[in-house]
Amino acid sequence: MAGRIAVVDGADSETIQRLFAAVVADLKAEGIKVAGALAEAPPLPDSTCSAGLLRTLGTGEAYSIHMDAAPAGTSCHLDARGVERACAAVLGDMRDCDLVVLSKFGKLEAVGEGLFPAFAASVAAGTPTLTTVSARHRQAWLAFAPDADLVDVDIAAVKRWWHQVAR
Repeated sequence: MAGRIAVVDGADSETIQRLFAAVVADLKAEGIKVAGALAEAPPLPDSTCSAGLLRTLGTGEAYSIHMDAAPAGTSCHLDARGVERACAAVLGDMRDCDLVVLSKFGKLEAVGEGLFPAFAASVAAGTPTLTTVSARHRQAWLAFAPDADLVDVDIAAVKRWWHQVAR
């Protein structure tokens, strides 16, 4: 698995999602088939979650992942059902893709939910995968992908990684 998964780290989530969007646009322009989902539209300022929706890279469809009210006993507004719907769409888009870009490995993925089925499918297929990892869930990530590459928050660095694994 070493080299087939890359983690971008060292910046806030919004910066990394913009980087991923730029990388995806450049690679698609090169004819690379990219599947996955990126986080967009930060929710209300008092929310502890950093995204309002996931947009799939295949169809461009947006899936709401933000609940208006957090469930009792938590301050997190993350809607797991929305993430699961986005994941189902991503899994459908992954057939014959060259690269999978997944917005983040976070609390849902750490327990095998959310986008985790897409992570697992990309690893099983040997498809190069690009993501970022929530600092709070780094141990779960390391258990899943201990040999993942770390890539700087830089479009040239990410594209160098891609061209290296694409050979």
